[in-house]
This record gives sequence, C-alpha cells and structure tokens, in this order.
Amino acid sequence: MVSQKVVIKNPTGLHLRPAGILCKVAMRYKSLITFQVRENTANAKSVLSVLGAGVKCGDEIEFTCQGSDEQEALAGMVQAVEDGLGEK
Repeated sequence: MVSQKVVIKNPTGLHLRPAGILCKVAMRYKSLITFQVRENTANAKSVLSVLGAGVKCGDEIEFTCQGSDEQEALAGMVQAVEDGLGEK
C-alpha cells in the first residue's frame, strides 16, 4: 500500500467534469484507489463517490493505492491532479 497527499488546484474543486477525468485515470489501474479528504473516504473509480466527497479548491486529499500496480497508479493519480484534471 502506498499513499501521497496532493492539493486540489481546480478553481471549482472536483465537480462533474474533473471528477469524471479522475475516475477515467483511476480505471486504467488494477489497484484499489481511494482518497481521503477531511473525514470522508472516496473510491476514486466511482464518480458518485468522488462527487460525494465534496472536494473544493485548496483541499488536500490523500490518495491510497493498494494492488499489483500501486506505484504506477499513485503516480498517475497525482500527475492527473497536478495537471489540473482537464482544467487550467
């Protein structure tokens, strides 16, 4: 199991479009990918779970990846967030 924290930079947080992109990236990997924000834990492969977490701009989330490709999954998820999830 590996984990890393990252700050959400999207001005509107994780609304539908960036949440969908986050899920698409997560679906590329076999590992279980979750993230925690405040007291909430969300499944990064579920759009409803991501939206339900209520992630806003400036929130720090912690990705946790567990599985055969966990290192690659973590790197991919962090890179997707740092790249803005389709928004700039």
